[in-house]
Amino acid sequence: MNGQNRTNMGAHAAINPAGKALPTPQPRHNHPKLKRMLKYWQLYVLLAPALIYFLIFKYYPMYGVQIAFKNFVAAKGILGSDWVGFDHFIRFFDSYFFWDLIWNTLSINLYGLALFPVSILVALSLNELKSGSFKKIAQTITYAPHFISVVVFVGMIIAFLDPDTGIVNHFLQWLGLEPVNFMTSPAWFKTIFVFSGEWQNLGWGAIIYLAALAGIDPQLHEAAKVDGASRLQRIRHINIPGILPTIIILLILNMGSMMSIGFEKILLMQNPLNLESSQVIQTYVYEIGILSGQYSYSTAVGLFNSVVNFVILLFFNRLARRTGTSLW
Repeated sequence: MNGQNRTNMGAHAAINPAGKALPTPQPRHNHPKLKRMLKYWQLYVLLAPALIYFLIFKYYPMYGVQIAFKNFVAAKGILGSDWVGFDHFIRFFDSYFFWDLIWNTLSINLYGLALFPVSILVALSLNELKSGSFKKIAQTITYAPHFISVVVFVGMIIAFLDPDTGIVNHFLQWLGLEPVNFMTSPAWFKTIFVFSGEWQNLGWGAIIYLAALAGIDPQLHEAAKVDGASRLQRIRHINIPGILPTIIILLILNMGSMMSIGFEKILLMQNPLNLESSQVIQTYVYEIGILSGQYSYSTAVGLFNSVVNFVILLFFNRLARRTGTSLW
């Protein structure tokens, strides 16, 4: 009897006063994104360590950025320090060396950007080599410097350019020229820094483009050969368009670090005599922050540098989006 009453009540609940049947409620389904995550949970487990790393070492420290707007005193802590607003930024903008730091940082990066196509040319050349043994030797020679530590690499540069025992100055003397003290000359610093960096990273950049070249369909080259295309024409019309998305992505990443330079190498190559050309924002932050203990001021300078990099990255990513290739 009770079961029959419940059945009747359910039947009456499904009919409105007007006598029309109401739609039967459907069971709730899980959100499609949640279902997809549960389906591919192994991939998210693999991704978890990288996410945890960035959360702990990249995003959590951003909490301390607020000391750029405070007069930080360690005894008072971050929250207890006095708020000073944009005073540290104004101090940096009004300093007499502001434009020198900006120019040194930008000029070194622009100098390096001018050599951006070199690794592309090397990759295209290696891709065209037919001799397997010679190709392996060439790849080993170009890749090897990338795996040398920065300290050892700078030591090699100093040894090569030594005015008394360096091989470069011995060669200049053999040509009848006077030896040059390259490492103490501000005029030579940027050239040495950029070209040595290109030498060290040339092979690594070529690897990326060689991987992109390997993804090009060989049938395109076979069809071009049938049509009578020369090797240069195939490079121009098949290889370069095939690696163009990779070129654009790497160019955007380089532009996003336009205001940043490898800190370790430039610090090791720096000395009081070449400071005029070697002092950049990163080394200046190190000096005033770590050596001088001006934590709030150095944080303000570093924050300014990061914001400029971020704006440049957004601008060039938006510009590259017109080509159909972008970071996001």
